[in-house]
Amino acid sequence: MILKNAQTELKGTNTPSKNAFKGVLKLLRLPYWLMTGGLSLLTLVALQHKTLDPQTLLLTFFSMAFIGSAGFSVNDFFDRKSDALVKPNRPIPSGEISPKTAVSVSVFFFLLGLLQAFLLNWLCFLVVFIDSVLLVVYSAYIKRKSGFLSNLLVGGLIGTTFLYGEAAGFEAITYASLTMYPIALGSIGGNILRDILSLEGDSKTGYPTLPQRLGIEKSVRAATFFFIGCAVLSPLPYFFHVFGEKYLAFMLIWSFLLFYCSIRLLKSSFSQNDIRKTERIMTMSMILLPLALIIEVIA
Repeated sequence: MILKNAQTELKGTNTPSKNAFKGVLKLLRLPYWLMTGGLSLLTLVALQHKTLDPQTLLLTFFSMAFIGSAGFSVNDFFDRKSDALVKPNRPIPSGEISPKTAVSVSVFFFLLGLLQAFLLNWLCFLVVFIDSVLLVVYSAYIKRKSGFLSNLLVGGLIGTTFLYGEAAGFEAITYASLTMYPIALGSIGGNILRDILSLEGDSKTGYPTLPQRLGIEKSVRAATFFFIGCAVLSPLPYFFHVFGEKYLAFMLIWSFLLFYCSIRLLKSSFSQNDIRKTERIMTMSMILLPLALIIEVIA
């Protein structure tokens, strides 16, 4: 059904754009490579206690980064009509690229990411294959049916970057990366806050986000639940003797900021301005995670 709908929409969309290259770059969301490929690479290096060959490092980074870009591309294809209403500067509604180009880019990067994962090992291939399927299903169906389930899925996919990092180096997924997985709870909370900030646009497009169904106040409380869960569980790798005291120090600072922001949200007036300020603090605080992994590598 997805392919049939896509083929119908793609007829007559071969007109090239002068800004196609710029549009493709925007489609790929290159800064997010630091979160997808970057976190997988840092997890790999932090868990390994030996010199890694450059090929493994490059394949780990780019395979996960390419899958992320493929996911953004297919999401833009399915969101092209709603983006025309609320995000007209996106590559497809702005006319920089055609829907067919977006699908072609998505397929290319999915295949390239899967191939690179296969060159690492079977487990890496399995992880990114599951991620790829979920990204397509999310874009085509889930986000149109349940905003909360979308939040959970996107957060869960962020968590797989840690699992992938261990799989790339050890061809296994153990408690080492599993203790890092609860960090994804913070991403789920952040997604809920961003849904609150985009409430007006989502109401125009009809997306059933949590704020649409429960209201702002209950959605804020739901977000803080995930932030507190992240704050409590983020030091787990230290207590399972995966990482040392330096990692713990950074995670304790991050946990403090998460607790602070959660209290600030609950005591706020639930206005868009207050939520936006707190969301910015939380987003900036996320730099502590890669810093903790970098320090762990150096140590």
